[in-house]
Amino acid sequence: MTLRISRRSFLGTSAVAAATTFGPFHLALGKIGVAQPLTRQLGRTDYQVTSLGLGGQSSLQWTPDDVDPISIILKAIESGVNYIDTSNVYAASQLNFGKAFRQLNVVPGLPGYDEKKRRSLCVASKTMIRHAKGAHPEVRDRTNGPAGSLAVDDLRRTLSQVFGDGNGNYADDAYLDVFLIHNLNTLAEVDAIYYGLDAPDPQAERIGALAALRDYRDGTNLTGLNPREERRIRHLGFSGHLSSPVMIECLQRDEHQVLDVMLIAINANDRLYFNHQHNAIAVAAAKDVGVVAMKVFADGAMYTKPATWSRIPADVVRTVGDPDLPSRPLVEYALTTPGVATAIIGIGHIDSQVSQCQLTQNLSAAQVRPDALSAGDRQQIEALALHAKQGETNYFQLAKQPLGTPREPAAARQGEGDAHHVRLTWQMAYAADDPISHYSILRNGQVIGQVPHQPQTTKEPFQFVDSEAGSRPQSYQIVTTDAAERTAASDALEV
Repeated sequence: MTLRISRRSFLGTSAVAAATTFGPFHLALGKIGVAQPLTRQLGRTDYQVTSLGLGGQSSLQWTPDDVDPISIILKAIESGVNYIDTSNVYAASQLNFGKAFRQLNVVPGLPGYDEKKRRSLCVASKTMIRHAKGAHPEVRDRTNGPAGSLAVDDLRRTLSQVFGDGNGNYADDAYLDVFLIHNLNTLAEVDAIYYGLDAPDPQAERIGALAALRDYRDGTNLTGLNPREERRIRHLGFSGHLSSPVMIECLQRDEHQVLDVMLIAINANDRLYFNHQHNAIAVAAAKDVGVVAMKVFADGAMYTKPATWSRIPADVVRTVGDPDLPSRPLVEYALTTPGVATAIIGIGHIDSQVSQCQLTQNLSAAQVRPDALSAGDRQQIEALALHAKQGETNYFQLAKQPLGTPREPAAARQGEGDAHHVRLTWQMAYAADDPISHYSILRNGQVIGQVPHQPQTTKEPFQFVDSEAGSRPQSYQIVTTDAAERTAASDALEV
């Protein structure tokens, strides 16, 4: 059950209030931000990223007539923000970064190139193309580039727009720190990006995006699509808004640690939906994949924008919070979700007045430790977030489902004579709004054992061996139990 609580009660009782003054904030801010932003380790990469990253949408994509997107980028980087996000499907966003990077002297090959400053940034872009060669009718490929573009074409387009001349050219030492396959929604798309990864064949009619992009990460030409054996990517990853099961499948299939970063939607209304924090984010954290949060404000739906995809400049929210729902606790919620390294937030408006500057306020709010909030604090923020459209903000996320049963349960009798035993196997269940605690094993209706739940990072199943099964027929069930002591049982397994 979700507790409903007023803003006054929240401010009076939550430990958040003890450390936070809701807007305008009276903090020791420098001219353009905190003196030295906090950083966190981005999974198994070698990057320490600022807890606030600059999102590539908002006014960098849908730019209002009176906004200079370049000034937003410059102010973010000058404030110490070092994780930068953009995409091949974000209209002029990549070009805007290219213009700002020229002013900052971080474009290789140009006079005054500052390599040290370039290395201080973690620059990420994305492709929504799932294929590096060929196509599949059930899987969509999308780009703002030329028709027929494939994954490597989007990579080159990013390099040219962000670190080149915008016309297809870039220096030999241009690279991206992170390149993501963006917005995976279906298992067919996961199949498509993995196609040919285990056994790359340059003669194949179809090759998935991951195989070719790995070539551009490693400087190899296993696919035949990197003939110059270029190294243009430091880390690969993927992203998704909709489906934790799809994201989990993508993570579990990565047997060779090709994917180092996951970008995923997470905000204070997450548990009102098929939540990510107890499903895909938990699996990514267990796999040491760097987790980047997005949709902290539900793409503005927490405030004045309808709960639909943004499409035009009028959709950009340019204010800072509102009296019923301050922005600070929403930022803190995302950044205290276990496993999250940084949160990318799009900026609609910057201002010399601290209380009106989205960038300054978001950067201030992001100065929070991963363990700064208790479970009770997070529940209070969830209650506060219900002020936004009664919690119906996350249009990009699957609807809430009950606690899942163990998936693919199976039982097999093994051994001979009096040494019979039964081996039970299953794949992890999906959590509801609380984390899964354990799985109980029932034989003929009686509990005979428990297996603790751990986020399942590979396809290797959970297992339990009943060494006392004997040779008589037996009936088993595997029962999921979560932290709220709810249960969900598999069908009977007769052996």
